Amino acid sequence: MTSTTLSLLACQLNIPKTNSIAERDTHLHATATRLRKRLSQQSADLIILPELSSIDYARDTFDQLKILAETDSGASFQTYSEIAKEFGVTIVYGYPGQRENRFTICQAAVGADGQLLGVYEKLHIAHYGASMEKDYFQRGQQLMVFECKGIRVAPIICYDIRFPELCRTLATQHDASLILHCGAYYRDESFPSWHPFVITRAMENQIYMLSLNRAGKHYGQSLFCPPWIDSQHPCENFENEGEDFKYLSFDSQTIARARAYPFLKDRRDDYSNLTLHHPRKS
Repeated sequence: MTSTTLSLLACQLNIPKTNSIAERDTHLHATATRLRKRLSQQSADLIILPELSSIDYARDTFDQLKILAETDSGASFQTYSEIAKEFGVTIVYGYPGQRENRFTICQAAVGADGQLLGVYEKLHIAHYGASMEKDYFQRGQQLMVFECKGIRVAPIICYDIRFPELCRTLATQHDASLILHCGAYYRDESFPSWHPFVITRAMENQIYMLSLNRAGKHYGQSLFCPPWIDSQHPCENFENEGEDFKYLSFDSQTIARARAYPFLKDRRDDYSNLTLHHPRKS
């Protein structure tokens, strides 16, 4: 079997206060400068940024969505399209999207030619703990899968990880081999349950999972999981709180070896049609 590899640059990034267009654009420019510096030193096939990577995750920032939200061809696209063309890379980035009179949480992909590959809008809107998204955002209605060097890649966003049907559908019906789980995971009461979900999704679907958080005192601890995890094949952990620009490797042969275990093949097509056995009462 011919092996296909991808080099990933995953950016656990500090994101400052961005309550104005000027602050947002200054942040985008600073991020672009740092990416250019790193790519001039070491190339990558695919660059990944966290959920809402163009703005701070905070209520006072979300109160400014009427000015900070973007169209698909907005400031974030213009910034990362230029870098993609300059270095011949694919870039996945987050921003608040505006669709007429509604706002969505978007993760977009721009290809090595600088063209938009697609936009994913967060399907599940978080509203618990430190999250207050239902006060501002509406949920998306469709999936998105794109190809990078022939590998099928799918973005999902933060709270989406808690719904196993989503990753299962992407892996088994749309042939995604790498899921990019981009988040803004705050250290609230749900934080300790985050990593077990990511590890489970990687192993049950026999795929790579990158779960990328933003950096900061209340964030951090991103995780990269291979399709088979044991003491010899551990997940790769990012910095506890600080920024971490980590180069990672995807290898299609690793997926093939993991799928020698027939977990996906042994699934039933449908579990809803099974009858329920009622034990006889004594």
